[in-house]
Amino acid sequence: MRVHLCAVGRMRAGPERALVDDYVTRFDRTGRALGLGPVTEHEVEDRKGGGMEAEAELLARAIPAGAFVVTLDERGKTLTSPEFSAELARWRDGGRQDVAIVIGGADGIAPGLRARADFSISFGRMVWPHMLVRVMLAEQLYRAATILAGGPYHRA
Repeated sequence: MRVHLCAVGRMRAGPERALVDDYVTRFDRTGRALGLGPVTEHEVEDRKGGGMEAEAELLARAIPAGAFVVTLDERGKTLTSPEFSAELARWRDGGRQDVAIVIGGADGIAPGLRARADFSISFGRMVWPHMLVRVMLAEQLYRAATILAGGPYHRA
């Protein structure tokens, strides 16, 4: 199952980019044998100044046709890492070829795009900068793959 990270904003070189690249590489390596991956990043930027609605339109275009859509949203479901890994496995085992995980911009995800989501995840009730959310998501993808593979990375 291919994973698409659809996010507002271009991640430039720096510590966040290095962390995302590291965790995505680890996920791709670990997930391959599990039928997970690769991860593809789709970055969109609203140059028109249209806010959430314009961002939502660009994000919607980045989502592959037929993909299972997951939004990262403060109103979403809070999962433990093992629960997240179980969801990934369930989507994969349900025959999903693509899962698109959507990260909105500074103002979040427009209501219309949120309504289109098949699943919504929250990283807690706090609001996180979208570049850090990308790092946290990449790490959780890798952690989920190691949990599914029975590796020692996750200790609970």
